[in-house]
Amino acid sequence: MKMFSALLIGIAVCASNQALAQDGKAALVPLPSVDDFSRGNDGWGFGLGFGVEYESAYEGSDEFGFEIEPAGAVQWRRGDDVFFWAGEALGWRGLRADTWLLEAVVAFDEGREEGESDDGRLNGLGNGDEETELVLQARRALDADWRYWLIGRVVTGGSGNLGLFGLGYRFGDRDDGTGSEINLVGAFHDSDFANRDFGITAQQSVASGLDETRLSSGFRSVGINYNYRHYIADNWQIFGEALYEHYSSGVQESPIARSNYEAEVSIGFLYVF
Repeated sequence: MKMFSALLIGIAVCASNQALAQDGKAALVPLPSVDDFSRGNDGWGFGLGFGVEYESAYEGSDEFGFEIEPAGAVQWRRGDDVFFWAGEALGWRGLRADTWLLEAVVAFDEGREEGESDDGRLNGLGNGDEETELVLQARRALDADWRYWLIGRVVTGGSGNLGLFGLGYRFGDRDDGTGSEINLVGAFHDSDFANRDFGITAQQSVASGLDETRLSSGFRSVGINYNYRHYIADNWQIFGEALYEHYSSGVQESPIARSNYEAEVSIGFLYVF
């Protein structure tokens, strides 16, 4: 994370005299959850900042804490296509027929660590494996101004597969990517993905004292999330997000799931070069 922030600062400083500071046309899509630093123009776009998060310590945790994270991205736009590097993710998104927003991202997952529980709830479970995941996402607008849309997402990697499907709604009328939106989604996982977060092997059971647990594939959770983004000056944005995910009964039966939900609230600031 520190390396990402330092490198992003260096790139932005070197290219700031080439970056477009004036207001341009519309964002690729007018959704606050989709970063767009292009100001409607082809070429490079840069955003750099930080966010403060208050969130569950890990999947299923009943412990919460604050964390400061870097925020922003390096982007290159050409027409209806944007290529981007944001933290530990490298990806592409494109608008097709004005109603389809497609996205493909290669992301790095650091895995869960025993030390994420200050109360020792993960002792004996070991650290989760780091891995690279492929994330494929599509949004389909149900009207001309992206007031309503359907969303589908697939996450696949060495630890299994996760699918997410839902419906979104946008508040406000601006076309620069600011305003707010809300999404209601349902998530499904295969057994490998389920057991990555909530399964306990025989060896882990002996080491931790928790019951051996093996989850099957199926319904994982239902969730709702809210995104907000606003320009407080020509180049400064404030952004925020609130997320609530309620686990299925199958997930709640795992000894790792000390709570029947996961929640997160975050707020942050970005400077758009």
